[in-house]
Amino acid sequence: MTILINRDSRVVTQGITGKTGQFHTHHSIAYASGKDCYVAGVTPKKGGQEVEGVPVFDTVAEAKSATGCNVSVIYVPPPFAAAAIDEAVDAEMEVVICITEGIPVKDMIRTRDRMRGSNTVLVGPNCPGVITPEELKIGIMPGYIHQKGHIGVVSRSGTLTYEVVDQLSKLGLGQSTCVGIGGDPVNGLKHVDVMKMFNDDPDTHGVVMCGEIGGTDEEECAAWIADNMTKPVVGFIAGVTAPPGKRMGHAGAIIAGGKGTADEKIRALEAAGVSVTRNPSDMGKLMAEALG
Repeated sequence: MTILINRDSRVVTQGITGKTGQFHTHHSIAYASGKDCYVAGVTPKKGGQEVEGVPVFDTVAEAKSATGCNVSVIYVPPPFAAAAIDEAVDAEMEVVICITEGIPVKDMIRTRDRMRGSNTVLVGPNCPGVITPEELKIGIMPGYIHQKGHIGVVSRSGTLTYEVVDQLSKLGLGQSTCVGIGGDPVNGLKHVDVMKMFNDDPDTHGVVMCGEIGGTDEEECAAWIADNMTKPVVGFIAGVTAPPGKRMGHAGAIIAGGKGTADEKIRALEAAGVSVTRNPSDMGKLMAEALG
């Protein structure tokens, strides 16, 4: 099993005719089963074209009707990206992965409110995407550093995701699925949502979790881990303590009222039984130790 995506997923790229969408679709098609999985692209008023051998449609609904796509990846510019998410949700995509960075917060608030009651799973925005190694890559991550295996990875930071994967692969620890959830303050999946999926996945034997200062998502995940997690978890928190209200790193990394500091998150995770390292270069080694 895997979580979120696999070789049976059928993907539509929203914004495929743009430079970024075309570039990353090209490299995703070239990875593992990508040629079979990428079946459609969408750019309004450009239906009927082909990009990277993929047919382009005017709307996601048309793409779904013609190809049976069930996963969307979004490379639409920030002013239009929230509307692109809305369109994918309205077309009842199972998973929507939004790579776009810089979407106005007010747009995402409206979109998240609009998603209430929807069965669509949103990953991102402002994320590197999702990869199931040696099956399917959806996003901007370098595919060559990944190996198929049994370690799940979930991170708010794209760069830290790549660092974890590189360390794991060099130690011979392949990955089941790697999920970059993004660092924006208003987004889709949280750490705890992905942790639940990994806990239920028999092919995931351990999880590396990377967080950041700001918000309380990591503390909420720690509380769930303490009561429910049956697999070893290794954690790392990026960022340093800053004065209340000081913004650092991702847009979501905002410390307010003394909450969301690195120390607070580390204490919560350690209290939940998570092996936390203060040194990012030790994440892979600590996972190997946790697996015994």
